[in-house]
Amino acid sequence: MRVLLIGSGGREHALAVGLAADPSVDFLAAAPGNPGIAQVAELHEVKATDPAAVAALAVELAADLVVVGPEAPLVAGVADAVRAKGIACFGPSAAAAQLEGSKQFAKEVMAAAGVPTARSYACTSQDQVRRALDDLGVPYVVKNDGLAAGKGVVVTDDRAEAERHAAECGRVVIEEYLPGPEVSLFVVTDGTAAVPLMPAQDFKRLADGDEGPNTGGMGAYAPLTWAPADLVPRVLAETVEPTLAEMRRRGTPFAGLLYVGLALTPDGPKVIEFNARFGDPETQVVLALLETPLAGLLNAAATGALAQFPPLRWLDGAAITVVVASRNYPGTPRTGDVIEGAEVPGVIHAGTARRDDGALISAGGRVLSVTATGPDLASARDAAYTLVDSVRLDGSQFRRDIALGAVEGRISL
Repeated sequence: MRVLLIGSGGREHALAVGLAADPSVDFLAAAPGNPGIAQVAELHEVKATDPAAVAALAVELAADLVVVGPEAPLVAGVADAVRAKGIACFGPSAAAAQLEGSKQFAKEVMAAAGVPTARSYACTSQDQVRRALDDLGVPYVVKNDGLAAGKGVVVTDDRAEAERHAAECGRVVIEEYLPGPEVSLFVVTDGTAAVPLMPAQDFKRLADGDEGPNTGGMGAYAPLTWAPADLVPRVLAETVEPTLAEMRRRGTPFAGLLYVGLALTPDGPKVIEFNARFGDPETQVVLALLETPLAGLLNAAATGALAQFPPLRWLDGAAITVVVASRNYPGTPRTGDVIEGAEVPGVIHAGTARRDDGALISAGGRVLSVTATGPDLASARDAAYTLVDSVRLDGSQFRRDIALGAVEGRISL
C-alpha cells in the first residue's frame, strides 16, 4: 500500500511511526512533514490546507490511501478533493468536519441526536454573553466557535476574563461547567461501523497541579485503569452511534476519526467537545499500545469496510507522553533554539525544523512529545521522564506531574 500522510505535528509523527510499522505499507510519504517524520517517510512540500495541491500530490505519488492529520485541512475540504480523484482518504468531508469546525454546529447535532452534554448558549454579542454567564454561573466555560488549535477554551471563575475571551473571539459557545475527570475516546468510523480505540487522558493546563493557561495539551497516558468498566460501550451507545446516525440523516456522513472529549460526571459521561481527527498528544500513547497494524485499520474505514475488520489487538502495559514546550508557550513561543538528544526512539517531533547547518531547532510552541511504554503506568512514567531529562532545549517547559494522580490512585469518580 502506498500511503500519503498530511500534516507536520506531533500527531502526524506518531501516525507516521504507526503507518511505517505496518507490513502492508511499502511506500510512505508525508507533506509537509517534519524532521522526525523524515526518519520514516519521504517528505514533500505542499500547503496542507490547499485541497487541489494535496489531491494533485496524491495523484502524482499514486497513493492508495491519504491520511489527513490536522483539523484545518479537513475543514478546508482536503478529504473531498482527494476522494474526487478516486483515492481513498481517511478523514471526514468538509461538511462533516464542521463537528469540530463549529462548536455551535456540534451542539445542534448533539441536541438532535439526544447526546448527553452540557447546557449551552451560542452568543454573538456581549449582551448575549452576559446573559449566558449569568444563567450558567461559575466556573465560566467560554469556547471560541471556530478552530483554535486546542487553545480556544477558557474555564475561569473570573467574570472579567470570561467576558474578555468572548469579546476577543466574537462568536462563542458558553456552556455550563461539567464536573469530573476528563477522558478522550477516539473512534474510527466509516460513517456506519464504529471501532473505539483505547481511552486516554490528557492534561490541558500548562503547569503542574493543573495551573496556568490552557494549552493544546501537555501530556497524556493510557490505559485508564480507574475508569468505569462500561465507559466505552456506554459512550458508543449514548453518544457515538446517535451522532453518526444524525450525520447520516443530514446527508453528511462522518467517516474518519471521531474524537469524543468527555467529562465523567456524577450523572455519567457527557460530551465536552467533538473533534474530527486524532487528538494530540493522546495519539502518541494510544498508538504506542495498538498492536493491530494501523494502515489496514485506517484503510478499512476509508473504503467502507470497517464492519469486516478483525477485532483490535492491544499490547499489555501502559504508555505516557510528556510534551516539551518552548519558552513563552502558549503565548508567542520562542523558536530557533537548538535541540539536543531528540533524535532517538520515543521522542516524537511536533514543532521542530532543520537549520541550514543541519542542526535540529525549535519551530513551534509544543516542540516534542516524549513517549515511553512500560509494564505498568509507574514504570512507563519513569521511562518517559528519564527520556525527557536527556533532551536539551534552552528555556523549555514541561509538566512533572503527568499521570501522577493515576499512579498514586488519586483520581475519583
